Amino acid sequence: MIDRKVPLFRIYWDEEDIGAVEEIIRSGMSWCVGKQIEEFEDMIKEYLDVKYCLTFNSGGSALYALMLAYKFKSGDEIIVPSFTFIATAYAPLYVGAKPIFGDVEFETFGLDPEDVKKRITKKTKAIIPIHYGGMACRIGELEEIAEDRNLILIEDAAESFGAKFKERFVGNFGDSSVFSFCHNKVFTTSEGGCVVTNNKEIYEKLKLIRSYGRVIKGDYFSESESMDYTEVGFNFRMSTLLAALGMSQLKKVNKAIEMRRGNAKYLNKELKEVEGIFIPETPSKDHYAVYQMYTIRILEGGNVRKELMKYLKERGIATRIYFDAVHKYSIFKNLGYENISLPKTEKLCSQVLTLPIYPHMARDEMDYIIESIKEFFR
Repeated sequence: MIDRKVPLFRIYWDEEDIGAVEEIIRSGMSWCVGKQIEEFEDMIKEYLDVKYCLTFNSGGSALYALMLAYKFKSGDEIIVPSFTFIATAYAPLYVGAKPIFGDVEFETFGLDPEDVKKRITKKTKAIIPIHYGGMACRIGELEEIAEDRNLILIEDAAESFGAKFKERFVGNFGDSSVFSFCHNKVFTTSEGGCVVTNNKEIYEKLKLIRSYGRVIKGDYFSESESMDYTEVGFNFRMSTLLAALGMSQLKKVNKAIEMRRGNAKYLNKELKEVEGIFIPETPSKDHYAVYQMYTIRILEGGNVRKELMKYLKERGIATRIYFDAVHKYSIFKNLGYENISLPKTEKLCSQVLTLPIYPHMARDEMDYIIESIKEFFR
């Protein structure tokens, strides 16, 4: 055993982050519905060049709220990937709709547009692709499919804030899009997320859903007038503390992204020569990846991947499988998805292995990972 630790990720933070949160705490006021929430939303809108942004306490809550805002219901079908975090697949279930699992393609690990076309029926209402690990999926083609078939396109961009396809930020292709600010993301509020959209009607519905169906008139905790409640809603709000942290983090996100890209470039260069693995290079010049994760494919999969994980763990290098196939989980087996055929998804899930990456990763940490992998395959 080697006494050395390289974690899967480290949070990129500085004293400004501490100061931003400390200022809210020391104010003794508005820890939950302060002006910083709207200021944070305005910063996101400006960065992504969208009309509306609404923050939530998590990306999962944001997805749930969108299912309600679009009024999906029992009998509706929504195409989602099985290669994803489970929240994407859960989203249709929240409102009684049916997730229809689409297969992936191997360049971006996203939904395969040709496979999506085959799964569209008269019951199909929406497509929810994910942008995996900081890389845009084949979103241009999916956008065309949605427009041609009059379907709602919701981007699950939880892992890919700042990623682009043909100079357009992800989040700009869908009718609405979701981002996550969980602690391993490109920038973080510890927990949290948001919806961005250019649809005012959806934005107004989301405001009601986010805060108990309450018609907002100023600050709930200082407003003296009674407020009306017009529909069933939830407490999906982000706190002022986290919004203040988010603003501080967002100010340095471009720097963090460039550091991530530089680290990924170095890892790619050194690992490209290793036979038996496939590195996460961008599939075209149209893609601008932010490398929220650095995921390689172990082409033989199976026991080779298992042994590599063990080998790296013994050397203090963290790894993780992102993701297993969602339709193989017990919840979906029990719902009748056990025998569906997704050959590319299952092959990909048997191969993927996420290695450590973070903005301020030291060169000797990367060299240690590179040499350990080379030693294993030798």
